[in-house]
This record gives sequence, structure tokens and C-alpha cells, in this order.
Amino acid sequence: MSAMTGHIVVDNHKVDVTVKNGTIGPSVIDIAKLYGQTGMFTYDPGFTSTASCESKITFIDGDEGVLLYRGYPIEQLAEHGDFLETCYLLLYGELPTAAQKADFDYRVTRHTMVHEQMARFYQGFRRDAHPMAVMVAAVGAMSAFYHDSTDISDPTQRMIASMRMIAKMPTLAAMAYKYSVGQPFVYPLNSLDYSSNFLRMCYAVPAEEYKVNPVMARALDRIFILHADHEQNASTSTVRLAGSSGANPFACIAAGIACLWGPAHGGANEAALKMLQEIGHVDNIPRYIAKAKDKNDPFRLMGFGHRVYKNYDPRAKIMQKTCHEVLTELGIKDDPLLDVALELERIALSDSYFIEKKLYPNIDFYSGITLKAMGFPTSMFTVLFALARTVGWIAQWKEMIEDPSQKIGRPRQLYTGAVQRDYAPIGKRR
Repeated sequence: MSAMTGHIVVDNHKVDVTVKNGTIGPSVIDIAKLYGQTGMFTYDPGFTSTASCESKITFIDGDEGVLLYRGYPIEQLAEHGDFLETCYLLLYGELPTAAQKADFDYRVTRHTMVHEQMARFYQGFRRDAHPMAVMVAAVGAMSAFYHDSTDISDPTQRMIASMRMIAKMPTLAAMAYKYSVGQPFVYPLNSLDYSSNFLRMCYAVPAEEYKVNPVMARALDRIFILHADHEQNASTSTVRLAGSSGANPFACIAAGIACLWGPAHGGANEAALKMLQEIGHVDNIPRYIAKAKDKNDPFRLMGFGHRVYKNYDPRAKIMQKTCHEVLTELGIKDDPLLDVALELERIALSDSYFIEKKLYPNIDFYSGITLKAMGFPTSMFTVLFALARTVGWIAQWKEMIEDPSQKIGRPRQLYTGAVQRDYAPIGKRR
């Protein structure tokens, strides 16, 4: 990282600042000493113009539609690799050798079981509890079951905690699903790969043998890769902020899951599917397209466009292909929601209104359709997102812990409340 000095002028007072250059992407102005020199803070609601940290993990260029994990394009990783290879890359910075990959896969696979008392923990929830509510509690509770990996100052314990979360998250997520549908929990099977194992834990029943469909397993693996990390988004920033206080890693990831639950973040694919349900039938599409184009109409097309990607979402291209592979494999016919989705996709890719405004179908649009076709209820969509994003959260948390310049997060504010005033006895208040 290179840097150069410069200055800014505040109330005719020149303030020296350092401009830091990353390897790619925009440069940043280091204003860490601004308050000390001027007595002023910066004001940036949502921190959209603020770099909260230095990171080597993920790079996004929204204008060009680029997403890189440790420098590798997401398209190449999703096409040629698998999810655990992506996990290794995000955690350690390099793609694994064959020996490293085999060792990593072995360690993850042998950590997939959870403490047997966790099963009784689930029974304390109402049967109709949202699976994300269960996940927030279950992941937070891991710190009560695995005391030997909560010391963040110990690199070995950090590594063990990381492996445990990557390995056990599918088991916890599958248990949340099984509990919600009233079926018995299914233990992990070491002979299966990561995504196949998860599908079996979700859909197998004791009454018959379950055979994993390789097309479904590969599709789910791609979904996990595409959601593994996305730079300093709301949930990742939450994990980093929680971790900056020295909180144990399980608590930090639980905080990230809680943030991800928000409909503006992880719930976007669920919202896209609900929109398709609202439209209901292909015949209704023209009316809803007209509503979407009407600035005075509150209706908005969910699953189109992206806050970061001003061009086509690079993940959506892969998800589009995966979505059609799943639909072809399952041979789904006479599903009005999928008919609506495919027609909306066709219109969005050909209608001049969508093209000019760059309202392309995004990853949430395609992943919602795909997950529905695979049999997951909408309440599980964000749970799968959390499962995939766990490795990104851990990599970001680990990077923060090992950063010597890291300090506890403490955003400032612009106070606009009452000035100091004196307390009055209750009988004298008006």
C-alpha cells in the first residue's frame, strides 16, 4: 500500500492528511487525526463514503461488475472450484494444494456433528419459530458448548473456532429446518461432500434411503460460493464491530446473523419471491411492469438492480445458469411462479426501460427461484445465506483480530437534541 501527504482546508485552517492507495480501487483520505486538529468529526450516514478498515480479502467494482475473492474472479471460482476450496482461499489467502485441500476437507467433515445437548436446546423454541431466530440463538449458544475455543488471543483457538463454525453451521441450519417441519434431526454423513451432506440433513427421513441429486448439490455449492463474502456490507461490519470489543467468535457470528436477517440485506431473495407471488400469473405482468415504471406508484420490482453493482451483478450471471440447470433437471412444469419469473427475466433483458436503467435481474432474483425449486421454504432462504456467509464473516473477523492497528469501534455522531437543562421536581413540570 502506497501513501502520499496532502491537506484539506476547514474554516480557513489547513489540516494535513494522508492519502492512501490500495492495490486496486479508490484511494482513501486518512482522517484519523481530523478531530484532534480541528475539533470536528465527519458526517457520513451509512458510512457509504468511509473505509472502516484495511482488508485483503474481497474487492468489488460495482461500476464494472467485478467481484474478486483474494484476487480471483468469482466466475472462475464458481465454475471450477467448490465451496470448501473457496473457504480455504478466504481464510488463508491462497488456493490450496491437493494435499492442503484434502486436509482441510477432512478437518471440516470431522467437525460437522454438534454437541448432543444442542438437540434439547432446539426443543425450547416454538415449533413455528422463524429459522433465523433459531439460528441467532443456536450459534450464540455455541460459546456455551465449546469453551475451549473462545480465547481470541490464542491463534490455535481462533483456528478451532473457525473450523467449528464452517463445519457445524450446515448441521445447525438443517436442524432448524427439520424442527420447523416436525421431522427428526438427521446426523451428518462423513462420506458426503459439504453441500450433499447439507441436502441429506435437510431432506432425508428415517423411513427410506435418501439419494443426493448431483445437479442439486452442485447448484447449492455454487450458491454458497457466490454468497461467501461481499466486502464490508452491513452484516460483515456488524461482525467486525462486535469483534472489536473482544467478544468471542460465536457471539460475533450470531450478531452477523441477526443483522443479515433484515429484509434490506439477507431477506432480499425472500422479498423477490414474495413479489412473484403478488404478481401471481404471467397475464398480470404487463400491469405490474407499468406500475414499476410509474414513479408515483409505490410498487417496486424486487430482485432487479443492485445497490453496489451499477452494471450486471457478476454473481447473477452464474446464478442464472445454475437456476436454469436446476429447473431443467427437475422438469418443473405448471408452476405459475416460475412462469412469472422466467417471463420477467425475458422482459428485463430486452425492454429498453430496464436496459437503460440497468435494472438487470440480480443474484437474489435467481437464487430465490432456485431455492424454491429445490424445495426450500422462503423462511430458510436467509438461513442458507447465513450458512454461506459464515466463512466470509470468519475471515473478516480473523483479519481484524490479527490487525495491529485494530481498535474498538466507536462511530461518532452529530448531536441535535436538547442542550443541557436542569431537573425539575415532578410537581413543577408542565
